[in-house]
Amino acid sequence: MRHLVRAEWTKFRSVRGWGIALLAAVALTVALGVSAAAGNHSSCGGASDACPALPLGPDGTAVDDHFSYVHRSLTGDGSITVRLASMTGQRRLPDATPGVLTVESGLVPWAKAGVMLKSSTRQGASYAALMATGTHGVRLQYDFTHDIAGSTARVTAAAPRWLRLVRTGGNLTGYESADGTHWTRVATVHPAGLGSRVRIGLFAASPGNLRVTRADLGGSVETVSFSSTTAVFDHVGLAGTTAGAWRYSDIGATLEPGGSVHHPGSARWSAGTYTVTGVGDVAPSLDGIAVEKTLTGLPLGLLVTIVVAAGFATAEYRTGLVRSTLAAEPRRGRALAAQSAVTAAVAFAAGLVAVGVTLPVGAHVLRANGNHVLPAGALTDVRLVVGTAALVALTAVLGHALGVLLRRGAAAIALGFALVVVPRLLATSSVIPDGAARWLLRLTPAAGFAIQQSIPTYDQVTAHLVPQSGFYPLPPWAGLAVTAGYAALALLLALVALRRRDA
Repeated sequence: MRHLVRAEWTKFRSVRGWGIALLAAVALTVALGVSAAAGNHSSCGGASDACPALPLGPDGTAVDDHFSYVHRSLTGDGSITVRLASMTGQRRLPDATPGVLTVESGLVPWAKAGVMLKSSTRQGASYAALMATGTHGVRLQYDFTHDIAGSTARVTAAAPRWLRLVRTGGNLTGYESADGTHWTRVATVHPAGLGSRVRIGLFAASPGNLRVTRADLGGSVETVSFSSTTAVFDHVGLAGTTAGAWRYSDIGATLEPGGSVHHPGSARWSAGTYTVTGVGDVAPSLDGIAVEKTLTGLPLGLLVTIVVAAGFATAEYRTGLVRSTLAAEPRRGRALAAQSAVTAAVAFAAGLVAVGVTLPVGAHVLRANGNHVLPAGALTDVRLVVGTAALVALTAVLGHALGVLLRRGAAAIALGFALVVVPRLLATSSVIPDGAARWLLRLTPAAGFAIQQSIPTYDQVTAHLVPQSGFYPLPPWAGLAVTAGYAALALLLALVALRRRDA
């Protein structure tokens, strides 16, 4: 087998045009990606024209940490028990009349109110919180990325909910109750960065009011407007070594140009009743640019790769060289495997260079333009480079198999482009409904583009997670497996055709 691969490699490099074309694919991918990054400037304004850096959570994830917090100091073990007596909210709607504010009563789905233990009031600091939500029941969340479901209870004035958060060493355990007597354990968690002395108290938050409408061309348009949550707590009980009076902090509050607080929260307490109004969220943040956005030139690079791969197959039929190939190796499966191996190897190498250059250079240009690039982590960065190179290799194998199967370069190129690139372009350009876009990226070879998603999908994040925004319906490696399945099927059909017909 080794000599067959060597022979096919000799054939490939003997045609300089193929190597030049792959170099052009690399150059196009890099140039278009860096050019797109260079044209993307921060819109935050100010002297530096740079958006404020997002806070990072304990694991380096970019986070949204903005909420109202009434808290005291706790040293060592302890607990907080409260009754969440009511939870109400307000949501801003699109203005029916320009300039006239329209607000309705109601909680957004991920409105949050409950008890929290946080290592400090610094944004991004480690925490655990037991909370009631707008429509997702009781949850125990910690360190931003972790979310554990409790009961499905919804808090109203007629149906309050008791919440308890207990610290024992590094462990925090959440309990809930309908009557304050019979308690149900939600979970025990171990936040990463809690010291001996922490802040413990009551909080409220309310992510923006997300509205999704149908776009004129068939996709969707999302808008996010202001919302707030007001929680009333009573029967507040603390255990452990606490110190100081209750304090109020508007965590993460930002200032308007004139110095006033942008969308401030509030809190007041009297005679054992605490009323806390909060805005914002405590969750991973999507407010930035994912690094894979720099790979805008990849579809064009894939088209060139398909042209080269299909041409490598059809050239043998056009020149009659296939007769010599099969005479030297009558076992047609081995001959096809050798050609496919060479095709995959050169495409993988080209993809590795293209992506390995584009991602860091593009990210550097984005940051230089004042943009915030969402951190993905070292392992994810490696997956982006290696996985995308594998996508290029699988696309090349598919193109080569189509060339063997159809024997006509133009037909093979057109079909390869239609199978891999067109579904991705349709799904991410807001020209078809979201549901159709998701199915395209589940059922076609374009599913492999999921390998490029660097930011995980979190259920507790208020966002419209669709392909248009860079979120794919399949996990990264599962999506790539779909592409691999199509490449394997095309190879099998090519082998069957090769064995049934004359050279």
